[in-house]
Amino acid sequence: MTISNFSETVVRQIGNVLESAASHRELTALFSECKIVEQGGNPKWERITLALIARQRQDNCGNNVVAFIQAAMNPVRFVGQTSRFEELRHHLNEVISFAGLQLGDDGTVGTATTARTLSEAAERAGRLRKLLQQRQVHSDVRLFCREELLKDNYFHAVFEATKSVADKIRSKSGLLSDGAELVDGAFSIKNPMLVINTLRTETEQSEHKGFANLLKGVFGTFRNVTAHAPKIHWTIEEQDALDLLTMVSYLHRRLDRAVKVPHHSGVAT
Repeated sequence: MTISNFSETVVRQIGNVLESAASHRELTALFSECKIVEQGGNPKWERITLALIARQRQDNCGNNVVAFIQAAMNPVRFVGQTSRFEELRHHLNEVISFAGLQLGDDGTVGTATTARTLSEAAERAGRLRKLLQQRQVHSDVRLFCREELLKDNYFHAVFEATKSVADKIRSKSGLLSDGAELVDGAFSIKNPMLVINTLRTETEQSEHKGFANLLKGVFGTFRNVTAHAPKIHWTIEEQDALDLLTMVSYLHRRLDRAVKVPHHSGVAT
């Protein structure tokens, strides 16, 4: 199949994406593998762009541009880096979808319906859900990866997922407070309402205290921000959102296994 020439703008965008897929040394090897002659350039995106544009002009088609994409995005090159591969694949598909192409999860470029517009929020939501599923993130967290929460940035998904942790503590403890007060009331050492272990040894007590501090740290980072600002403009990138939501997932799993202490006195110390 002969693939029509890509516009120079599209080729440059391909270069911008793929510069994160390889080091300078790896780029040299990829050009050699694809029999593409370099045309100079210093930043990686420029090396890629100049080489691909020159080869496309020589061929009068985009076949070798696609061949280079497939070589750079060969899944074997990303063993142990699934999230990185999926992020790069998504950004590439945003570009080449306007040429009626898409890169599959097997690293092969195939035809697709030509894109006219992009719904960034929908794309973010779908991609984030898929990456979180791959990490086996708690189902209670994945509920908050909705399109309406991702219109501006990833903050709101993380913020809402964090709120769900407080809701679970209240549900299991019966307390009505929030933030640090809620954690202190539910997880005090001397008179806890909820415990994550038996608290019989110094090690278990330290673990219990550490978990409580982790909860307060997460609440302090995300929950308290909104108390002082009418609108959040704190930009969180996708990788940060993945890591933060994974942490919230850990909190949910520990809370699921937390046990309510019988005959609690109701006075935290």
